[in-house]
Amino acid sequence: MLDQVHMTSLFENATEGIILTNGKGIIVVANPAAENMFGYDKDELIDLPIEILIPEKFKPSHHQHREGFYNKPSNRTMGHGRDLYGKKKDRSNLPVEISLSHYKRDGETFVIAFIVDITERKQIEGRMLQQKAELEKITEKIRQLNAELEIKVEERTLILKEALQKLEQSQEELSGALDKERQLNEIKSRFVSMASHEFRTPLTTVLSSASLISKYTSGEDQEKRDKHILRIKNSVNNLNDILEDFLSLGKLNEGKLDATPEEVNLKELIADTVDEMKAIVKKDQYFELECTGNCDGFTDKKLFRNIMINLVSNAVKFSDEGAKIIIRGNVKDGMASISVIDQGIGISDKDKEHLFSSFFRAANATNIQGTGLGLHIVKRYVDLLGGKVSVESELNRGTTVNFTIPVK
Repeated sequence: MLDQVHMTSLFENATEGIILTNGKGIIVVANPAAENMFGYDKDELIDLPIEILIPEKFKPSHHQHREGFYNKPSNRTMGHGRDLYGKKKDRSNLPVEISLSHYKRDGETFVIAFIVDITERKQIEGRMLQQKAELEKITEKIRQLNAELEIKVEERTLILKEALQKLEQSQEELSGALDKERQLNEIKSRFVSMASHEFRTPLTTVLSSASLISKYTSGEDQEKRDKHILRIKNSVNNLNDILEDFLSLGKLNEGKLDATPEEVNLKELIADTVDEMKAIVKKDQYFELECTGNCDGFTDKKLFRNIMINLVSNAVKFSDEGAKIIIRGNVKDGMASISVIDQGIGISDKDKEHLFSSFFRAANATNIQGTGLGLHIVKRYVDLLGGKVSVESELNRGTTVNFTIPVK
């Protein structure tokens, strides 16, 4: 049902450690990143209690904390304001940050732990403290020189200036590292919250429909069986769309995507893509396609197609039944200009500045399924093609997305 290759790739290639425990605190699943982080071989952690990863001095109280979480589970980040450590297989301690999420299945609570090794950050903080101590020594030495050798004012000033420059440089490096860490934590938190919601809804639909199908055993129940089969298919398609977004974002962040231009006819490429999207249109929605100029050119066919799929699917998703969706294309002087225009719910001025951020959902779109990655991925693809993208929108009046790319 669910694309197992995508799920396995998402789990196996995650850079963060991911550990799933059941209602008794027993490890059910651990990804390679978690196994490597704690020094265990493949599947060696399975069926072990989570306390195997807790330092000895914290074990006595951990069971009580775990029971408290299971009684009142909630998504949370652990480690703020204090040092948090895990225990590796060789019994050494590992500084970590942990985010917890949860879900229920067959009445049992399962807990997902997302684990980040912060050893590098701790080392940076240690170096900062060491540099601070060194600066204090230098400052003390300067005081002594000032008292004993007033005639060496110029030399003393030079030493102080160099020390302050080193401190400022170190502070800037640490500040940059901490800012990046905070940004990653914000993205991680948004991912945990979004993934928990977006995966739970279609999975619940699949489970409930699969359960109901088994109850319809007579020939007269075929219509009911078909209804639940359709619900399962739609839910699986939604899950596949979410996974495609995650995998695309992962490839972009890892620098695994490059533009490979080839000769294409943009009009035919747009028409083929739009024809594919007819399978997802709502009742009485229809497309109007316009393409002018010499539509032959060079671009990466796959990236261009993915851009169009994202933009057209957004137009369908955020427009009502019976709405018209316009796709305009024009090629002139070696530049292709493409516009996708809908008559949907539109975007507020307040939300426009965040449209290309990852995992961002506009305030009026929270009840519509999506990952908040579509426009972020579109912009990254357009950048790879050497182009630009912009959005024009008015609340409740529709949205126009324009992008231009070179096609020489």
